[in-house]
Amino acid sequence: MAIDDQNLPELIKEARRQLALSQEDLARELGVSFATVNRWENGQVKPSKLAKAQLDNFCAKMIKQGKLKLSGGDN
Repeated sequence: MAIDDQNLPELIKEARRQLALSQEDLARELGVSFATVNRWENGQVKPSKLAKAQLDNFCAKMIKQGKLKLSGGDN
């Protein structure tokens, strides 16, 4: 799954909505702070390469488990 930088805030919000996760829950899953996830969603900052890879892997895992369905990507 490839994450498009332009749609990243919407993708994160949609993933959290489908998985019923708070920003804090997602932050814990990715090993980042709540504030970091909040800034990503608000488009204030973009994730680092490492954080983006963690997000990509997390979403791919959730898609494989049938818990997440995102549009506009490689899924």
